[in-house]
Amino acid sequence: MENVNYETQILDESLFKIFAGVYNDFYSVAKTDYKFELDPLDYTGFIDSIKKNLIKCIVLLENHIPTAFLVYTTAISESIELNVIHCLGNEDLLTKRKILVERFLQETEQERKDKVVCYPMLGSQSTFTSDIAHYGFQFVGLVVLRFFMNDKLSEDILHNSPSVPEDENYTVVSWNNSYFDDAVRIIHETFSEASDALFDTRYKSIEGTTDILDKIINNVYGEFLPEFTSVLLYNGEPCGFCFTNITAGTIANIPLVAITKEHQGKGLAKYMLKHSVEALVNRVHSCERDFSEINVSAETNNISALKMYRHIGFKEDYSYPQSYLPV
Repeated sequence: MENVNYETQILDESLFKIFAGVYNDFYSVAKTDYKFELDPLDYTGFIDSIKKNLIKCIVLLENHIPTAFLVYTTAISESIELNVIHCLGNEDLLTKRKILVERFLQETEQERKDKVVCYPMLGSQSTFTSDIAHYGFQFVGLVVLRFFMNDKLSEDILHNSPSVPEDENYTVVSWNNSYFDDAVRIIHETFSEASDALFDTRYKSIEGTTDILDKIINNVYGEFLPEFTSVLLYNGEPCGFCFTNITAGTIANIPLVAITKEHQGKGLAKYMLKHSVEALVNRVHSCERDFSEINVSAETNNISALKMYRHIGFKEDYSYPQSYLPV
């Protein structure tokens, strides 16, 4: 029996032709095995992103044939984002994943001195949690919830939830850019000590939070939807925000819900959320926009947030470990 020889190489032009097979294998299972909402980049688009240095790829060669790879990027945020680890077939998975992770840690050694690594372990990657923990990775459990359009039960729950805050000093309006500085301050206040800041350290500073919000409203994370983004006002002053965008095709997403501490605990986030969701649903019914669903993620142990989403008509779909490697 032939001995197996493993080696790793950074994907470059010398591998472009023979790498196509293992990449296309990943492409074929991205939705089923890795919970991708849309098809990933096709091979031509992937190689183009490699050439532009938007993403980086470590290839595992088994007797000189590519059989696995790891993709990561440092171009989107202040974190090092480990996007996916994929292996061809199921043979010797643990060994292949470990070799790729160790090469990744070697390649990012200098950057990791001041950057967190974040790795959403979606789909089949969750089976690697106990092994990746040996490298110092820690975990936050996240659950994805969905509100499906034209789901009668969800829409009934939505319409039967309270629409107006009991305190008349509160009102909900839609986003305009004059709220930017207030939004940065409130998002920073809400998330700087939350678990989100463990795997996205930008929340810990005003400058980093500004970068997050700037990317949201300038369509870096998907098409921003200002008309469906809700702003909670108290006596005319902003005190909460519920952002919406499109992350994939006809799928709307709620990336952030933030409210100042003095206004928390009053159910006010629910009013913002309902304002955004109803606006999206109404546009679908009027055939002005084509959304198939709205999704959102929350921590698995954040019972109050999970209840809020359920009370608006969201249903839990799946959960996954969000792993991160601290500086």
